[in-house]
Amino acid sequence: MEIDPVLGLRLLAGLILVGVPLLALRERGPTYATFAVVVLGLSLPGALISHGRLVSWVSPTWRGVIDGAFLYGMAALGLHMGHLVRARLRGRFFRAAVSVPGQAFTAAGFLAGVWLLALLPLRATLWALDAQRVLEVLRVLDLVPFVLAAISVGTSVRPATERVRIPLGGEGPSELTRVPVERYRHTSPPSLPERPLTVVQIADPHLGPWQSVARLRRHLKRLLAQDPDLVLLTGDFLTMEGQGSPGALAEALAPLAPFAGRCFAIFGNHDHEAPHEVRGALARHGVRLLVDEEAVAETPIGPVQILGADYVGRGRRAHLESMLAWHPRRPGHLRLLMLHDPLGFRHIPEGAVDLTLSGHTHGGQLGLLSLGLDWTVLRRSAWPDHGLFALGANRLYVHRGTGFYGFPLRIGVPGELSVLELVRAPSH
Repeated sequence: MEIDPVLGLRLLAGLILVGVPLLALRERGPTYATFAVVVLGLSLPGALISHGRLVSWVSPTWRGVIDGAFLYGMAALGLHMGHLVRARLRGRFFRAAVSVPGQAFTAAGFLAGVWLLALLPLRATLWALDAQRVLEVLRVLDLVPFVLAAISVGTSVRPATERVRIPLGGEGPSELTRVPVERYRHTSPPSLPERPLTVVQIADPHLGPWQSVARLRRHLKRLLAQDPDLVLLTGDFLTMEGQGSPGALAEALAPLAPFAGRCFAIFGNHDHEAPHEVRGALARHGVRLLVDEEAVAETPIGPVQILGADYVGRGRRAHLESMLAWHPRRPGHLRLLMLHDPLGFRHIPEGAVDLTLSGHTHGGQLGLLSLGLDWTVLRRSAWPDHGLFALGANRLYVHRGTGFYGFPLRIGVPGELSVLELVRAPSH
């Protein structure tokens, strides 16, 4: 008995939508079960509708290809979500055969649902006007979410290697504003009259299916080969898979060991889910964790005072003002603040620090940076998304992240492997 592919796909979707949350509820509890329902509920309907539309207008030769691709993607999605019930880091084959296609299918299904809704008014208008020929031409737009998801896999696995020159000091706007910053990807920056402070910032590495132990080690080795003056890790080291693999983070951070004494870290929001694992991994390699604390590092440009703010979800203003007052500025020191979530930057008193270094936003994760434009989905939100910002004399650099977590793809926003050059304003 031959099963119709459309019916088979719907049966598989139903099995996943019911089976994964029930398994999660029994084995892991209601939190992950709810998460699974939300993820599957946002991705599967768009995928099913798109499949029906695509097979209705392609040739018979391509129907088999589309059926096979959708069945494989949906099965991979179900296996990946099921594996998260008892999450742990998996090997290269599982990541390549299950996690990557499964998460790409999740993103494509979600995007397809949004895309189809966005096109609905146009198609309804054309249908009312009996513009059938135009509607037939526009059918190709159904492919856009899936092409975009496929392209974004490449964006997600290839962070950009950059040299970023950040000017410090000077007056600035009265409202938070993105300001220009020099980025050098394929060329070396011009020399400066005075040596800058070089900083490697590691933001949001998120050890997991897109960031294996070996991959994170390679990224660290590449950055540290440039012998930075400071290495600052601004939080969010793990994913569910990373948390379920004790010792993996310590193994991944091994290249930091020779930089003990000039390597400092803070907690991000996800680090509070596994604080002992993160603390142990950092301590093993001599990385100093700052939890609302300060450290002083001697560098080739002079002493640098480094403040590390713990992540808090509420009461940001009181938290930051208290911490900054408890650790006053040291005369003659460059003063840096590590602040995982850039949302708190607005609460920093003017002139309290020379530069705040943040991450958390993954650069916006969905945007048009790959096309040379600054726009991301966070552009109109309260969060500074990526790059350099100014508010009065204060400066904020938001790192796009070494990895990512949450939404399963970077779309138009590559990750960042950068060496920051901090250039102080000339003294008069």
